[in-house]
Amino acid sequence: MFAEIITIGDELLIGQVIDTNSARMGRELNKVGIEVIRVVSVRDRSEEIIDAVDSAMKRADVVLMTGGLGPTKDDITKQTLCNYFHTELVFDEAVFENVKRVLSRGVPMNALNQSQALVPKDCLVINNRVGSASISWFERNNKVLVSMPGVPQEMTTVMSEEIIPRLCKKFRTDAIVHKTYTVKNHPESVLAQELESWEVSLPQAIKLAYLPKLGLIRLRLTGRGEHGQEERIKLLMDQEGARLKAILGDDVIDENDVPLEKAVGDLLRKRKATLSTAESCTGGSIAARLTCVPGSSDYFKGSIVAYANEVKVNVLQVSPQTLEEQGAVSRQTVIEMVKGAMNTLKTDCAIATSGIAGPGGGTDEKPVGTVWIAAAYKGEIRTMKQESNRGREMNVERAGNNALLLLLELLK
Repeated sequence: MFAEIITIGDELLIGQVIDTNSARMGRELNKVGIEVIRVVSVRDRSEEIIDAVDSAMKRADVVLMTGGLGPTKDDITKQTLCNYFHTELVFDEAVFENVKRVLSRGVPMNALNQSQALVPKDCLVINNRVGSASISWFERNNKVLVSMPGVPQEMTTVMSEEIIPRLCKKFRTDAIVHKTYTVKNHPESVLAQELESWEVSLPQAIKLAYLPKLGLIRLRLTGRGEHGQEERIKLLMDQEGARLKAILGDDVIDENDVPLEKAVGDLLRKRKATLSTAESCTGGSIAARLTCVPGSSDYFKGSIVAYANEVKVNVLQVSPQTLEEQGAVSRQTVIEMVKGAMNTLKTDCAIATSGIAGPGGGTDEKPVGTVWIAAAYKGEIRTMKQESNRGREMNVERAGNNALLLLLELLK
């Protein structure tokens, strides 16, 4: 089973709005064994929408569209689909009642809102319980096209409650199983070479994908088979996963595809330990990642963003002599910062970072991209020096990954 996704809107193509709908639809389709083979974004132009739809209908069993269903003149998807499927717009009383229900929240009814009750005649119309734009479900030659609203919250609700169940009822889908392993200490090309003999011996039903991140690589195994073969595929995946871990050993740090901040949080909760951060060049971004995890208040106490040296001295008790002799970007400074965070915020462990994120500020001795990192737990302090310059944003993200990874190793 194959699907294509078409997202509609000028705002997507000029970068004003980020297309999150495609990723969400892809995840939901994959869960039920429908593989997305293409994602296309087009402008609010009738001929371009028709061209995208016609092309997709030739390749895919399912075409999912979002956008262009609002009440304004630039919302042309419904009429365009009528043209494509040789039908017309008709008034739907049930949709009109839904529009009135939605507008009862305080939006006045006018002619534009009433126009949302006009729907394509020759399709299945599905009401949208969280919005005013209805969903159109077309069928042709045992293929399905579904037009949904572009508002992410509305699309997500419609997908989970209406579209996925209907697709599963109509089609006999494949079984698709994923397993993702997170690996440290390996550049992508080096890892691929090390795994070459294992990779070429994988069963035909299992494919491997490399998903590099800053400082880490995720290896995703995907197993495919006919509907009902999930257990056989899972067994094959477990066997290959065991072979992978035998090759890489402790460099496999996770096999549940969870973010580093959640993996750290899970171990902190297990150890009944508390955490604080002392951040200079990362500017509180590590703390932000940690607190994005639900329930992080169980173990995370707080952060001190010590961007200026006086904050390092006055709040974190970093020695002025250390700063004068070794500089803010040094191993000794982050050791004192991590101790200061644990002492000030009364935590069992801590992370500290200090570096030159760029684009300026580097020297011959300490070029841009130099970051010192420390992690402490139960009286042990580990440090590392990050030296690659990938630009300010990537330098900061990489430092955050390395800091969390350093603490994860300590907690393990």
